[in-house]
Amino acid sequence: MRADPVRALPNRIARGPGPSLFEARQFQMTTETNPARQPVDTTRAAEVNAGDRVVIFDTTLRDGEQCPGASMTLDEKLRVAEMLERLGVDVIEAGFAIASNGDFESVYKIAERSREAVICSLARAKHADIERAAEALKPARRRRIHTFISTSPLHRKFKLNMDEAQVLEAIADSVSFARRFTDDVEWSCEDGTRTEPEFLYRAIEMAIANGATTINVPDTVGYTMPEEYIGLIRAIRNNVPNIDKAILSAHCHNDLGLAVANSLAAVSAGARQVECTINGIGERAGNAALEEIVMAMRTRADLMGVGTGIDTTLITQASQLVSSVTGFPIQYNKSIVGRNAFAHESGIHQDGMLKNAQTYEIMTPESVGVNKSSLVMGKHSGRHAFKTKLKELGFELGDNALEDAFRRFKDLADRKKTVFDDDLVALVSDGAGHEGESLKLTALAVACGIGVDHVATVTIEREGVAHSASAGGNGPVDAAFNAIGQAIPHEAVLQLYQVQSVTEGTDAQARVTVRLGARGRSHGGIGADPDTVVASASAYVNALAKLLEKAADAPEEAADPSIRSAAI
Repeated sequence: MRADPVRALPNRIARGPGPSLFEARQFQMTTETNPARQPVDTTRAAEVNAGDRVVIFDTTLRDGEQCPGASMTLDEKLRVAEMLERLGVDVIEAGFAIASNGDFESVYKIAERSREAVICSLARAKHADIERAAEALKPARRRRIHTFISTSPLHRKFKLNMDEAQVLEAIADSVSFARRFTDDVEWSCEDGTRTEPEFLYRAIEMAIANGATTINVPDTVGYTMPEEYIGLIRAIRNNVPNIDKAILSAHCHNDLGLAVANSLAAVSAGARQVECTINGIGERAGNAALEEIVMAMRTRADLMGVGTGIDTTLITQASQLVSSVTGFPIQYNKSIVGRNAFAHESGIHQDGMLKNAQTYEIMTPESVGVNKSSLVMGKHSGRHAFKTKLKELGFELGDNALEDAFRRFKDLADRKKTVFDDDLVALVSDGAGHEGESLKLTALAVACGIGVDHVATVTIEREGVAHSASAGGNGPVDAAFNAIGQAIPHEAVLQLYQVQSVTEGTDAQARVTVRLGARGRSHGGIGADPDTVVASASAYVNALAKLLEKAADAPEEAADPSIRSAAI
């Protein structure tokens, strides 16, 4: 059982965690240190004092989903929430309950299934929002209401049309109202880093006086710099008289590429909660990436002096799951989880690695769940070996899902000479991404070549009914997409088409990402298959199924479109 992220931390916060990152670094350079630091290998953070424990607040399912094209189905959200609990996330912001019936249902279902994590729902400073959040959170063993209002002069004037007194009154009313439903209330000052310091202190003091137990200071538009953020967090701790009664939190956006740097800076200044997302997904340029924050704290524990409850060996699996369900590919040079994160091509680097891995690796691949074995399975492998291998890779499937994955593995093994770990990861992720979808590609035939017309014929099953069509196009993929459009008429426009090779070789699986948009919405789909055209058609159908499914929610959201764009 992990330490309570709500009540375990406040004592140390009032006293402060010691020198800042910059002061600590300067001190290090003037003292004798051991130059041969060991890479982090352990799976769980070491036991730390209560004040050195940083709460990981994951908002992939709320702020992350606000990223255009990253919208998830209910089943996908449930899978991600389950993964976050396995990962060891302390607080899961499951959604914005009042945004739509679909959002409400996802928060409710996640709350029903939660075990240890605190389940949180966002709410504006309105009674209707807070009541809706409380209703959605009822089944949760541990629940949090996260309410917010803008505080910067720009937002007060142009967004709220409220003066300082009115904002303070709204803070007192919303926080005290939220406390009627739970003793765990978080309050955020939207656009906090562009708020006048004196008014910000008063706003925070008002929130705590009315029962807020966590105070989040967001860099909503990714504007601040690390040294500024350090100064702001310290100033809050020194100028808000009741700050010792709450945990300070950082929520940073990545518009200037500083979200992780700012989050770590806030921790160095005394913040003991960090709000982040898997792969850093989120509005505009995204949020602070959970995997980067956690591994920075672990790898530089000598400097940071803090720990988390994250099982880092599950980081890669969590990253791949979120990439799969959102249709957002992970860039090759992405820190921690990118394909090239532990790849070494330079001769000098390779020579150093062969002599001692620590020469060019500051953490081991295994510490973030990257399995280094190559050839894994073959067409003669049985179910038991297959299940064991999947467990090694971090996948534990139910009986039905395992049987389906094993069948598709056998099909793949018959078509590929060798099956690698990455092939299995792609196979399982692809199966999970298509589970329960309303459209299913059941047949595809393509005629293509030099000097011939490119024609595709598809059959798609929709609610048990087969729909077939043929169409031409400028190449086999274009023809397949046109045929799908004839079989299942729709208004969607192709916004992204991307192909990646899962492994090397001419028989490698293609992993295709497709994004479709219609009426202001966009959804991503994925497909994996040794046949690139099949993978492409599968990804297109996956994206189209999500788009059609979500279209049913559009009328209920249209009543108040400002809800969907709420940002912190």
